[in-house]
Amino acid sequence: MDSVTQAALGAAVAGLVAGKKCSPKVLLAGAALGTLPDLDVLLSYGDPVSDMVKHRGFSHSLFVLLPFSLLLAWGWQKWRTTPFGFAQLWLLVAACLITHPLLDAFTSYGTQLFWPFPVSVAVSSIFIIDPLYTIPLLVMIVASLLWRDRMAKLCGIGLAVSSLYLLWSVIALNMVENRVHDQLADTDLAERPVFITPTPVNTVLWRVVVLDGDTYWEGLTSLLDDEPTIDFIAHERGQWMLDEKPQHLVMLEEFTRHFVKYEQVGNNLTATDLRLGVVDYLPFQFVFANQIGGGEWASVLPVQLESPNVRPKHLPALWLRLLGNQDIDANLCHVKECPKPDGSDT
Repeated sequence: MDSVTQAALGAAVAGLVAGKKCSPKVLLAGAALGTLPDLDVLLSYGDPVSDMVKHRGFSHSLFVLLPFSLLLAWGWQKWRTTPFGFAQLWLLVAACLITHPLLDAFTSYGTQLFWPFPVSVAVSSIFIIDPLYTIPLLVMIVASLLWRDRMAKLCGIGLAVSSLYLLWSVIALNMVENRVHDQLADTDLAERPVFITPTPVNTVLWRVVVLDGDTYWEGLTSLLDDEPTIDFIAHERGQWMLDEKPQHLVMLEEFTRHFVKYEQVGNNLTATDLRLGVVDYLPFQFVFANQIGGGEWASVLPVQLESPNVRPKHLPALWLRLLGNQDIDANLCHVKECPKPDGSDT
């Protein structure tokens, strides 16, 4: 999630754990602890693919954060005077640190909660920025600064509301999963890999991607749709053109669970992460090979291409689609006739 959300979550958690000992300084410390795991973005691993794959790695691992919280609590108590006993101080530090990666695990990016084991958790039920999750936390933190005799209680209310919204996101994801399963059950796509994620800043409109060899199918479905049928659109997925795959491409494929599109763009061979983004706006596109003299291809250290800009004129269409206007799909995807997974035409 974004830094504002993580800071608000850390502050609210600290306020709740501190109880009657809560103060503005405790909230500030909680906000700082809540953003601490994301300092790994300051590390460079030498190329954009490694930076992407290794982000949310060791700094988000429960196996790292738990012992680190003990060390941090010990140092805090040794060098600073606090109103907390060691057990409560450690609980406060640990809760602020650990809730950060736990929340990240609900997004689509993937969080290595069990690093160094190669397991990435991505529930994919909430977008990386969602005001409906963040605002209750911010409102209750501000309220707690105004009514300081009820700081812990107000922080707890904010956490309860935001947690209920997070629970709703999982329920909404399950509803969309059932919708997709029912539609694809008797088609050639029934056993194909499926990726489902909410569109930006909401949990009502969802994006569905289905892999099908050299093709991938993409569709939008809103919980407000009158009809549950998803109008899937076929896109060319392509294949890697060279006999051997660069190690960095293998890393990207494993990280994305093979939700990758391959293209030749001019004299470059590229691979694009299909999970992160919406419709035609896929920001994580990397160059893995260049064409040299004689038409031969040579692998290169990955370079990330510039992300496409979202066109403001498409935002109203996305909003209308969220409200259940199923006729808007074609406009969002820049096509007029979209073949369906069963081979028929719309």
